[in-house]
Amino acid sequence: MIRVSLDRPWLVADLPRPMRVTSWAPHRPGLVETNRIVWREVRDEDLGPGFDAEGWLGAAMAARGWAGAVGLLTSRDLSAYHLAQAAAGGVRAACLATVGLGNAESVGRRIGTAPHVGTVNIAVAVDTALTPAAQLEALSIAVEARTAAIMAHGPDLPTGRATGTGTDCVALACDPGEGRYAGLHTAAGEAVGAAVLAAVAEGVRAWLKVKADDALMAARPA
Repeated sequence: MIRVSLDRPWLVADLPRPMRVTSWAPHRPGLVETNRIVWREVRDEDLGPGFDAEGWLGAAMAARGWAGAVGLLTSRDLSAYHLAQAAAGGVRAACLATVGLGNAESVGRRIGTAPHVGTVNIAVAVDTALTPAAQLEALSIAVEARTAAIMAHGPDLPTGRATGTGTDCVALACDPGEGRYAGLHTAAGEAVGAAVLAAVAEGVRAWLKVKADDALMAARPA
């Protein structure tokens, strides 16, 4: 359902057809129609105070002919993406995720100023037609699954168990239609939740391994 192409600093998720996407992405947020969701990799130092991330991303995407796509930003190495698929009751879902937890937070008790840049970006596509309200419900399932995966596999913080980061974004695509429900009791909710759980769990484990390897290298004598 999602065709992935990597050409750093770009990661492209092509949808099977123009679909309705809902997100709070920095480029084309809200409810929009598109057949593409795009990641742009940036350096940590690019994302400091005063950086016009939304304007810069929009201009960079327009230069590639992608002005109509939904656009995401991350400092995570885009080659470390994870794609997972799931099916339930005849409904299929796919999730593409990049996971960085450098500015992880525990919900309800913010650390405030993150020592590092990091984010979790997720694109989900589900092949069932939904009303706008049901699509928002499916989006909530994707967020719930992201949080569950991070809590199960992610780090502890001074404020509690990590539940996400300060800059996470989720974009969920479906066809417009009459499907009124997409919660945990539905096939759509099960498929979306399973795909996101798998992709984010893989991403968390990969990120922790990189950090452990970096710490090991730093501890070795010169």
